[in-house]
Amino acid sequence: MMRVLKRILAGVCMAALLAVMPASTELKAEELRAEDLKSVPGKVEITSEEKTVITFQPGEMRVWSFTIHNNTGVDLENVVIIPKLADPDAGWPFKEESQSFERNIGTIKNGESIPVEYQFTQREDAPAAGHTIQFDVYANDENNNSVQVALQNFYVNTTAKPEEAPPPAPDDNNSLPPDDSADLPGGDLISADAGGFSNGGVVSGGGSGERSTSVPRVIVTGFSTDPAEVRAGSNFVLTVHLKNTSKSTRVKNMLFDLNAPSEGSDEQTVSPAFLPSSGSSSIYLDGIKADGSADISIQLNAKADLLQKPYSVDLSMKYEDAEGSQIETASSLSIPVKQDARFEFSEFEISPDSISVGDEANVMCSLYNLGRIKLYNVKATFEGACIKKEEVFVGNVDSGASASIDAMLEGAQATEGPAKVTMTVSYEDEAGRVATSQKELQIEVMEAMENDMMAGGMEIIEEEKGFPVLPVAVIGAVVLIIVVVVVVRKKRKKKQRLNEEEELLNELDGPSEDER
Repeated sequence: MMRVLKRILAGVCMAALLAVMPASTELKAEELRAEDLKSVPGKVEITSEEKTVITFQPGEMRVWSFTIHNNTGVDLENVVIIPKLADPDAGWPFKEESQSFERNIGTIKNGESIPVEYQFTQREDAPAAGHTIQFDVYANDENNNSVQVALQNFYVNTTAKPEEAPPPAPDDNNSLPPDDSADLPGGDLISADAGGFSNGGVVSGGGSGERSTSVPRVIVTGFSTDPAEVRAGSNFVLTVHLKNTSKSTRVKNMLFDLNAPSEGSDEQTVSPAFLPSSGSSSIYLDGIKADGSADISIQLNAKADLLQKPYSVDLSMKYEDAEGSQIETASSLSIPVKQDARFEFSEFEISPDSISVGDEANVMCSLYNLGRIKLYNVKATFEGACIKKEEVFVGNVDSGASASIDAMLEGAQATEGPAKVTMTVSYEDEAGRVATSQKELQIEVMEAMENDMMAGGMEIIEEEKGFPVLPVAVIGAVVLIIVVVVVVRKKRKKKQRLNEEEELLNELDGPSEDER
């Protein structure tokens, strides 16, 4: 009896131990995830507009909206969000033939939030069950390596499809089952501003004899360019990421062809926006295993006269399944093209080219926009040790247009000869990124005292010129001469009269001739 009790007790302990082991294993996994998150300061959050558990019906498609919040304190680059089942052993309950659930949403600046939408369609054969959908977020670290920065669990319920009576057996054993490509949604298109892709439908044909009921799908899961920014007139390498969504069928003998839109202002310059820099636009791939992935690459050249905008490129795919049946499908890629700003300045017109401290000089020049992009919020800033800082807002300058820069610069410090003044012109592109360009000019600033002395001398001269000095002097001289003449004549007359009187007296006082 004791042996039986010991065996029962041992069995109960073993069962309890087995029940605890999965929970402890899951706890360790959560701890590892928490350790990964320690490498990023702050927090990345994923929120959903859905406040409760979402329930899907067989074949039902629903749009599920999320928002990613960057509260890490740093900007996150190359942010990727990937949904997956928290329990990897459970079957994925949604259709995945025509889309990739991985999203590359580019850069999220600190404090910003980015909306993300998913279209989930429940599989017809999904059982009634509850699922935990785990959303993982990855971003590039300082070494440009992709690291996990967040994970968030959401919950959905799937509903089983009601059982139906089996369909009658077909009369023709060689007849093919209906193509299920009609159930495919139209694919998903990522924002064209950041570049994206969409997957089209599937057309199958060819082959002979019986074939499987499953058509293997090859979809585009993403693409990248090297360099990351495609600039007009330059070469770049386009790499397209592919995935075979079939879990059991390998695809082979794959042929891809790129078709870019034609661009040009007239018939002589019309040509595809992107052309292979060498070879043709066709790419061959031997095959992709079941549930496998592969990349294809091609070197392309972007036309020099392309406008700054995204360009849609069609990617057609032809391949065969394991039974040799030919399948055709197509996808679209959206490749943004950047144009470099190109502009020039005219020569400066300075009036006057030398000023005194406190005085102003008028400086003018023209800006010519020679590029193919519009310049936004153009502003000119004049700086130098000899002047006060001056800013002039110019505004927007269209491609092929010109704008005038007109500033009044006030002298602040005297210089020994002409001194350097720097004009810094800043502008924004369509994405709001700021760039600057500089041009120098020369201005001479003199001491203010010299200016005052010159002004005083000019006032004296003006005063002297205002009073009629010469006429007054002439009149005074004439009057003086007249006065002198009158006085001299009077004195002479007086002296002559005195002389005459004296002679007369002498004659009266002297002896007469008789007395002699």
